[in-house]
Amino acid sequence: MSKGKFRLAYAPGVTPGKWAGVWAERVPEVPLRLIQTPAAEAVPLLRDGGVDAAFVRLPVDREALHVIPLYLETTVVVVPKDHAVAAVEEVELADLADEDVIEPLDEVLAWVDRPGRPAFTRPKSTADAIELVASRAGVLLLPQSLARLHHRKDLTYRTVTDAPQSQIGLAWLETATTDLMEVLIGIVRGRTPNSSRGRAPQQQLTRKKPPQKHSTPKHRRRTRRRT
Repeated sequence: MSKGKFRLAYAPGVTPGKWAGVWAERVPEVPLRLIQTPAAEAVPLLRDGGVDAAFVRLPVDREALHVIPLYLETTVVVVPKDHAVAAVEEVELADLADEDVIEPLDEVLAWVDRPGRPAFTRPKSTADAIELVASRAGVLLLPQSLARLHHRKDLTYRTVTDAPQSQIGLAWLETATTDLMEVLIGIVRGRTPNSSRGRAPQQQLTRKKPPQKHSTPKHRRRTRRRT
């Protein structure tokens, strides 16, 4: 851990603000530094010691890592607002069979059979893929959080009910399970401040002192009279 602060990386689409707020309440003496990093770079940054923990998109290489799966994300398809898909609330992969599907190089969904036809190009990033959707070069499937992150007024998205889902997890090095790391684990798992594993490292457990045995004052002791 970097001296005097705790560095937490997070992949695009993850919103760590709520957890950061709880951290500030529980460990005010240790600032939490949030670092957004591309999904593919979060684990390498963690292994190189650039951060103390990271919210990552699963699956990842778990060698020498502890990983806590947190939540699954809904997968959506991003289309122009006047696209036929925009007229319905949700679609299935089969409904996209005739579409040109854009696959950015920073793809985060694990596909077995990608729907539709491959688009004419593979853009470098999701942001570039969004631009292509706006130019009507194809449609894009991605986690809903990324669709919100790259929101545009001329585009919309709809849930794809049978598409693969992305999962967010908390990762840290096996050799770095510190008191502060335990605090973060407690926060993301919803533990209360009174939980021993979610307790701030500066907070000491108060132990009840055993009741002291009080001796009878000398002036109240009875003495035997000698006969």
